[in-house]
Amino acid sequence: MAVQDESRGTASGVDQGELKRRNVSGQPNGSYIPQEVEEKMDDKSKKQANSFLQALDDYEFLVAPIIFTALAFFTRMWKIGLSNIVTWDEAHFGKFGSHYLKREFYFDVHPPLGKMLVGLSGYLAGYNGSFEFKSGETYPETLNYTYMRLFNSAFGALCIPLAYFTAKELHFKKPTVWLVTMMVLFENSYTTISRFILLDSMLLFFTFTTVFCWSKFHNQRHDQFGPEWVLWLVMTGISVGCVCSVKWVGMFGTALVGLYTIEDLWNKFGDLKMPKVTLAAHFGFRVVGLIVIPMIVYMLSFWVHFAILENSGPGDAQMSSLFQANLKGTEVGKDSPLEVAMGSRATLKNMGYGGGLLHSHIQTYPDGSAQQQITCYHHKDANNDWFFYPNRHQGDFDIEAPVNYIGNGDVIRLIHAQTGRNLHSHQVAAPVTKADWEVSCYGNVSIGDTKDHWTVEVVNDAASWDYSKVRTLTTAFRLKHTDLGCYLRAGNVNLPQWGFKQIETTCVKENRPRDTFTHWNVESHTNERLPAGDPGSYKSPFLRDFVHLNVAMMTSNNALVPDPDKQDDLASKPWQWPLLNVGLRMCGWDDHIVKYFLLGNPAVYWGSTFSLALFIGMVVWYAVRWQRGYDELTWKQIDFLHYSGVYPVIGWFLHYLPFVAMARVTYVHHYYPALYFAILCCGFCVDWYTRELRKLTRMGVFMVLYAVVIGMFWLFRAICFGIVGSHKQMKHLKWLDTWRMTD
Repeated sequence: MAVQDESRGTASGVDQGELKRRNVSGQPNGSYIPQEVEEKMDDKSKKQANSFLQALDDYEFLVAPIIFTALAFFTRMWKIGLSNIVTWDEAHFGKFGSHYLKREFYFDVHPPLGKMLVGLSGYLAGYNGSFEFKSGETYPETLNYTYMRLFNSAFGALCIPLAYFTAKELHFKKPTVWLVTMMVLFENSYTTISRFILLDSMLLFFTFTTVFCWSKFHNQRHDQFGPEWVLWLVMTGISVGCVCSVKWVGMFGTALVGLYTIEDLWNKFGDLKMPKVTLAAHFGFRVVGLIVIPMIVYMLSFWVHFAILENSGPGDAQMSSLFQANLKGTEVGKDSPLEVAMGSRATLKNMGYGGGLLHSHIQTYPDGSAQQQITCYHHKDANNDWFFYPNRHQGDFDIEAPVNYIGNGDVIRLIHAQTGRNLHSHQVAAPVTKADWEVSCYGNVSIGDTKDHWTVEVVNDAASWDYSKVRTLTTAFRLKHTDLGCYLRAGNVNLPQWGFKQIETTCVKENRPRDTFTHWNVESHTNERLPAGDPGSYKSPFLRDFVHLNVAMMTSNNALVPDPDKQDDLASKPWQWPLLNVGLRMCGWDDHIVKYFLLGNPAVYWGSTFSLALFIGMVVWYAVRWQRGYDELTWKQIDFLHYSGVYPVIGWFLHYLPFVAMARVTYVHHYYPALYFAILCCGFCVDWYTRELRKLTRMGVFMVLYAVVIGMFWLFRAICFGIVGSHKQMKHLKWLDTWRMTD
């Protein structure tokens, strides 16, 4: 089906003949145009003002977004403080906000921007950070949780005007612009998720800004290097940086902009008339605008994160020892002598990203040598303490002898302080990583052999070029087994339950000096014969901390896999999301609790999913007809199909398919960014197939669509604004057995 060329009709889609027939029909107001309105209309857009909406057409760009935005703030904020308990993931993100207010360092798998904004909402609400945000607990009267929720809901409300203006930039007709805006405005899941102290409203807001800025930038392509072209390129970069700084899901939006940029530059590369200097300028502007600026924004969020969280907190162990030593109130490195000597009692920190402390306990391996287990452990206790002792060729340690400092090339023993056994390795396969040798604790101070010997190999020192002494915190070293030639390593492999799920520690046979999981440092140590130092005077470089934290976040995020031993009633499968096959209970379901059920608007979900299939079929149809020689689309229509249809569909695939492929546990809210692109696709399909319809017919179609979207939202409004009383009153809304708003 060909789409009518824009040049064949007016902006309203009514042909001139129809207008002429109406002019002679004798309708009372059919031919009169007020003088003041006529002066504001240019020749191209002039049309008869035969209705109230047409009379206000010139002001639609102002009136419509104001009305939509007002409705957005109402739907997102009405009765927002009704439930006074900690709801769903408020238990996590509210607590993270508390850490910012107390300036305590914490660890989480998400970047910090969204959580800093949560902290800001608490600060503006006068909250002091003392509440623990335990799930289901009642908020204290001293905490203005309503204000914090209102702050978050504003991000969700602002998505509506962004959707409106984005639809305009995609060149949808006015009725379609309204439809897209209403599908976002009256989407029940967007309404519900925006009403709590969560990151999702911020993620959606910056996703919407990214698409809007990208569409604005695309529409400036005829004024390249002009002020507005540069402005929207920079704004796109800033938006990309912000969305990635809230959650890594924002990387999928970055990929969409990246694909567009690659196509754009490839087309310019094929333009032989374009000067090479101009082509290089295009490349340079995009590198700065879409790579450098987003990276600066992303790194800046971490810089502020580190600057605020200056006190020791629950997330210290995920960071390097040197970083921890610079936190206020930390015990790491406190009063520790700077140099390590024989007889020193120390803790050894693995320098791999997310590495723990060298650890042992009285439990033994169930297989292999059946000797005492060696692991890496993030929590601090006495089982992390080790004594540096001379090797067996040097005799027993003499406390009266001169101080013997430990340095590069020294052969030592490490004795576990709690059990008195030696750090040991032998030619027995490790329990999980069979290619490595097992590491255990064996013997005691007097009983043992040369398999207790380890050679110190200094890698680098943040404070000195002198490797003759191992220094607390600053010296990175490897421990090479003197007999076997393997290296002590703690990777990202966890032991089974018999090892308490702690990190497997092995002796790796390959010599890979750059493998940071074979690097160790002394985190803290005591030695009565040595003077106390001030290791905290050495600052940890920002870039090192930035990379370290991001890799630790990635490692922890990959570990969020479904536990086969536990049933997660909230989790769902990606195939269920586009079909609206499942919802999510956000809190307890007792009658005295105000209940919220996370479920989408059926009209929006099913309509947008159907449009994805329709669009793919439409593209195949036109491709086949093009190949068969039917030249029925103008280049203007192809451009509209390309940028307003194909790119939203690509955006949907980029935001949806990764969740199908990844092994981590998934929930319904992971679909919400992808849903926006499905809505845009739905808008395109409706716009494409209604452009040739007569005005009254088209108006009737859109009125039906508006009514269905609004009606469905109204029907399911209680799950957004709170179910008060028994959940059984929702029985009439349980259209599918998997919709568990009632049992």
